[in-house]
Amino acid sequence: MIRIAVVGVNNIGKTHCKFYAQHPDTELVAVCDLMEDRVREAAAAFSAKAYTDLRELLDREDIDMVCVATGGEEKGSHHYGPAMIAIEAGKDVLVEKPISNRVEEAREMVRAAREKGVRLACNLNHRFTPAAEKAKELIGQGKLGEALFLNMRLTIRNPADATEWFHMRALHPHSIDVMRYLFGDIRRVQSFMTKAPGRNTWSTASVNMQFASGAVGHLTGSYDMSMKHPIEWCEAAGTSGRLVIDNVYESIAYYPHDSLETLVVRNPIFNGMQGFDDTFRNRIERFIAQIKQNVAPEHIDASGMDALAAQEVIEAAIASQLSGGAPVDVPTISGYNA
Repeated sequence: MIRIAVVGVNNIGKTHCKFYAQHPDTELVAVCDLMEDRVREAAAAFSAKAYTDLRELLDREDIDMVCVATGGEEKGSHHYGPAMIAIEAGKDVLVEKPISNRVEEAREMVRAAREKGVRLACNLNHRFTPAAEKAKELIGQGKLGEALFLNMRLTIRNPADATEWFHMRALHPHSIDVMRYLFGDIRRVQSFMTKAPGRNTWSTASVNMQFASGAVGHLTGSYDMSMKHPIEWCEAAGTSGRLVIDNVYESIAYYPHDSLETLVVRNPIFNGMQGFDDTFRNRIERFIAQIKQNVAPEHIDASGMDALAAQEVIEAAIASQLSGGAPVDVPTISGYNA
């Protein structure tokens, strides 16, 4: 049984608590939050112990894994402190995305986890769908041939407008992680962004990319779209074929160049995902399974290194926008799981 503590029990934290409380291989031992009323309510709801200090929690309780589900500026500024406390205590950590909204903190978290030898993972849940995994399988089988291009679109409505870079840092760890999951490292970016009327954040972005393989890519992202329509679309192509993932998990279609036949696999065949929340379940179940299997930290799916790699791309895109659209090289990160 894997004993778990959740730090940060607002909306997303409660979602994590629900899955840990239900999973047959985990025990939700304790919850932690700076707001005493909130943490006591969560503790009562999930039959866990309540703490307002993570160090005290780790001193008193026998914990195997810490889930950091705090928020903060750009959805990530409160991740660093509790994650570092858990890492220094030798605990495996699953942190919400972005790993941090400050890339320097993300680098430090990854460095500390590596030195301590603990597993650091991030809730990059968009890759944890049967559709994305089928795409990865087809690419691994050589069905696309040599990679040529990858187009990604992720658009939702989010009226929050706290900082100029809120849209990029809070949303696009997901889209960039899926792009890296399928095509590998991204080496150079060029971005152009716009602000919808009345907005402070650069709420719609167009980012050109060059992968380490030589393939090219494009990301269109926006916080200005309706949530009543599909939010994500991904197209990957190579010298032998092309594939399209529709709306995160609903379907995947593969189009071989030398045949009129098309392979289409839809969600009911994919064990019937009921909705987007199932991506959280899939992600959590994968990390729990990898802990049980004693998977080495460097082989964790959607690892801290993967999350850092996505954040480095985001920071390069921001630098490109600040420079008027000039191409910007993405720093090379050695040793992470591509």
